[in-house]
Amino acid sequence: MDINIGIEFRDYTLLKNFKYDDERVSTVTSREQQKTENSIEKCFDRYQQLKFLDPKIAKFHREEHQRFLESMLHRLPGNYECLDSSRPWCIYWILQAGHVLNFTFAPQTLDAVVQFLTKCRHPEGGFAGGPDQYPHLAPTYAAVNSLAMIGTPSAYRAINRDSLERFLFKVREPDGAFRMHVDGEIDIRGAYCAVSVAKLTNMPEQALKKLFDKTGDWIATCQTYEGGFSGTPDLEAHGGYTFCGIAALALLNEGYKCDQQQLLKWTLQRQMSYEGGFQGRTNKLVDGCYSFWVGATIPITQAIISNENNHKLVKTLFDVGALQEYILLCCQKPNGGLIDKPGKPQDLYHTCYTLTGVAIAQHAESALHPSVLGDPINELLPTHPLFNVPPQAVAQTTQYYEQLNQLYAANIKGNNISSENVSDNEDKEEAEAMTIEDETNPSSV
Repeated sequence: MDINIGIEFRDYTLLKNFKYDDERVSTVTSREQQKTENSIEKCFDRYQQLKFLDPKIAKFHREEHQRFLESMLHRLPGNYECLDSSRPWCIYWILQAGHVLNFTFAPQTLDAVVQFLTKCRHPEGGFAGGPDQYPHLAPTYAAVNSLAMIGTPSAYRAINRDSLERFLFKVREPDGAFRMHVDGEIDIRGAYCAVSVAKLTNMPEQALKKLFDKTGDWIATCQTYEGGFSGTPDLEAHGGYTFCGIAALALLNEGYKCDQQQLLKWTLQRQMSYEGGFQGRTNKLVDGCYSFWVGATIPITQAIISNENNHKLVKTLFDVGALQEYILLCCQKPNGGLIDKPGKPQDLYHTCYTLTGVAIAQHAESALHPSVLGDPINELLPTHPLFNVPPQAVAQTTQYYEQLNQLYAANIKGNNISSENVSDNEDKEEAEAMTIEDETNPSSV
């Protein structure tokens, strides 16, 4: 029988002692911090008064969030026009937020999503931000994650792994870094996106070895003196870049190449004492999205340290209750969707990463005994900390492509062809995928 580990809300009388003290030296930064804390204090005060009248005040507004996600998947409002080149991201944020809320979309809707993402697949490999746009590593990551979550035969066929592999080699640099697109900028996001999609689609070991030769070394050069990772070497450590760095190293089994202790120290210092949420950089404001970017980095780093020292991860080192408290009380909109901080509008990005951050906090120590703040109904479904998709989606997707690898190897052996001289094409891969579906479909027996 599963047992929730109940966590109580903090004592707000004592909590006021942790508010920011500018020591009588007022700056733009200190005034913004105080303004943010004051807005959060109002949320805490509101909870203290209304918890006796409204039992929903300390719960996730699931129905409202679900309606928000459903409506956004069918039709984005006009203010999302600026994300025309990021439409696979919008899909991913919606699907992943829906997952942790345990909300499923209609099969017809998901089929339409697959059809749209297929239109975003570029003939030369990878996915673009929309139909007839250039391929880019960021929407490629979002599209592959989305299709893995959908997990239907048509979703897997929408990922042409051979052209995807060719695209990854096109944006790879000799030093192991990756450009976001052909002739585009180089930063650590590119390395993570490339590693993630290659690992999720279970590319053959020979391809992985060539593709990510020196990549771990390049990522390690992005670690700063503070301990976090920057976008490129010699820049400022940032929560999002830090997740990309350590997650990529973990997927490559090269976590030993960075200073793990200093990384853990830096990430733990990002949790705000009063607010409970995380900031993304030193001396910055709290932001709900770092609930995932920093919140996932901590257990990943702890796991790497634990594995290297041959002892089991016992306890997550950040305050998982305080983080959930910040999201529950300060980041929910009554009409659905979640936000950065009080006073901000809801959006898909923050809806996804606030919720997945809470999922990480609840399940970081044990999926069987989650650490849930308040009512057990607040429990969210787990997410895979390295890919940020459902753990089941990771298992099923990698298994599907492992079958493809085995079928491919059998074809090479049967035809006595060297794998180095074989160039796959889309028709061949789709035919092999159809063979896998026939073999696993009971109706074909």
